[in-house]
Amino acid sequence: MDENIPQINLETEVKIKPKGRFSLRLSKKKLFSFLGVFVLIGLVIFFTVVLPLRTVYNQGLVTYKVARETYDVLKNQDIDAAKGKLKSTHAELLLTQNKYQALSWTKNLPLLGSYWRDGDHLIRAGLAGVESGQIAIEAILPYTDLLGLKGGSTFVSKSTDERIQTAVATMDKLTPKLGEFSQKLEIINREIAEIDENRYPEKLNKFAPKSQIAKFKSLIKETTSLFITSKPLLEIAPGLLGEPEAKRYLILFQNDKELRPTGGFITAYALFKIEKGKMKAEIADDIYKLDSLNPGKFPAPKPIAENLKVTKLFLRDSNFEPDFSVSMQKFEDIYKSIYGKLNYDGIITVDTHVLVEAMKILGPIPAYNTNFTVEPDKRCDGCPNVIYELEEYAGQRVGHTRENRKDILGVLLYQIMQKALGVSPGQYWGKLFQMGLQEIQEKHILVYMHDETAQKGVESFNLGGRIRDFDGDYLYVNDANLGGAKSNMFVQQSVKQEYEKQGDGSLVKTVTITYKNPAANSPGCNLERGGLCLNGPMLNWLRVYVPKGSELIDLKGSEDKAVVSEAYGKTYFEGFLTIKPQGTAQVVVKYKLPFKVEKNSKDLKLLIQKQPGTDANEYTLFVNGQEQDKFPLKTDKELKFAL
Repeated sequence: MDENIPQINLETEVKIKPKGRFSLRLSKKKLFSFLGVFVLIGLVIFFTVVLPLRTVYNQGLVTYKVARETYDVLKNQDIDAAKGKLKSTHAELLLTQNKYQALSWTKNLPLLGSYWRDGDHLIRAGLAGVESGQIAIEAILPYTDLLGLKGGSTFVSKSTDERIQTAVATMDKLTPKLGEFSQKLEIINREIAEIDENRYPEKLNKFAPKSQIAKFKSLIKETTSLFITSKPLLEIAPGLLGEPEAKRYLILFQNDKELRPTGGFITAYALFKIEKGKMKAEIADDIYKLDSLNPGKFPAPKPIAENLKVTKLFLRDSNFEPDFSVSMQKFEDIYKSIYGKLNYDGIITVDTHVLVEAMKILGPIPAYNTNFTVEPDKRCDGCPNVIYELEEYAGQRVGHTRENRKDILGVLLYQIMQKALGVSPGQYWGKLFQMGLQEIQEKHILVYMHDETAQKGVESFNLGGRIRDFDGDYLYVNDANLGGAKSNMFVQQSVKQEYEKQGDGSLVKTVTITYKNPAANSPGCNLERGGLCLNGPMLNWLRVYVPKGSELIDLKGSEDKAVVSEAYGKTYFEGFLTIKPQGTAQVVVKYKLPFKVEKNSKDLKLLIQKQPGTDANEYTLFVNGQEQDKFPLKTDKELKFAL
């Protein structure tokens, strides 16, 4: 063995140092320094983020609890309790705002800062909302009894008439409050508008934050706009209620069971005087009484002349334009040709829906030895008894029933008013007030005022029955029953809209209007028998209003040649059809819209206007063969949908 070769001693332990393993050896000083830094960072995070967040969260829960209690007392219409709860909510919200400011340093951070600012805008809007509620409570507190609310009215010891007169006389004190309330609403709208819904996810568990924020912003914007635009009407309300000078209003009854463009055939009228809030019926009569004095200066429009076989335009047929204001101006042209001048300050129209809804609250109304009720009446397939009685009055020939009860509308309205005023306001007024607002929204009550400011306020409340301007697609189906007894009591209508998007971005739209009359012909339609004719073949004149410049492609189902014309800034298609008892009729209108859809535009806006006097006709919407929406049309409705 070569002695120069190194020898391995197998008994010697060889220590092999592992490769790649991290080895940290710190001195105790360094170790404590690192631990100190970690603890410091933890304390900073705890005191600047965790603790403030926890504090804000806990305070937010307290605020939410108080706000929820406030909502409950407001829902219960307890104004006294709401006043105290609003004060508590405001105090808790201020505390929340103070604690939230502890996180204000995050507003300068990328991404996180925008969410902090959203929270800040929300708190500011909440404070303005509570303050607007406090202003409203202070304003209506003296009138709570009159509005049927719970609270400390100052008029409770007086008679109902005295309470109303005192309330009207003191309404001018509300005017400054309207300004303050309006300012708070504008703050709410401004703060909420700053929140960008696009920063939030479409879905988060069972919630949809993005769409819910968008809807909330839209609701706030619409509410603010409605209040601001209707403020002039609220400011002049004392004057409209006869303070300091008495006012007179002509009440017209539109029979929606014989549908006409503004709601129904004008059957009767009444003249009411209102002085310091107290109403008195001066005249009530059959509209035929006025028409008997009509000198005939105005010729009947062609559809009326041809179908009703008359040459002059009568007051009862004067509401032939779909725009209520224009129709009432025509009514007054004829009225002045009879009396030479107008002896009233405005016109208010109501239909049978208003009477029925009021009587559902007030109960039976006695008049002319008849107890008018809303109970189903077998003589008209279950319609409310009061409807049958009114149709009997309106539908039979002169000299039979009408001569004996010619002022029935005025008597009924007066009896309803007396019953509402004859008891404690707390019993009926709250319900009647809410019912009235609903009837206004559904266009069963329309108003036309001579005073320009009042008319603007009326229109802002959608009380004016106007054809509206709109940037987008538009549809208004308007029918006129020109001889078919009271068949609209039985006829059911549905409207189907279909959009077809073309390759160049243009839109072809098909509107299918279906009429069904499931009831049998009334035996009373035999004029020789002199009975009450409720249901018979309905001669229906139809106008379909669409965006101006729309091009008609085809119109099927009309018995007359289709007419295309323009009015009110719209194009309209005109047709005529007959709907027979136990029969069906259909009109199909196909046309090209006057605009194209931009490449980057995904949504289309649509306004559908409801004809006054109709009640929840069914509307369906299809896009490229797919159903998008289906709803009963109870009010004017705006839609936005994807194409």
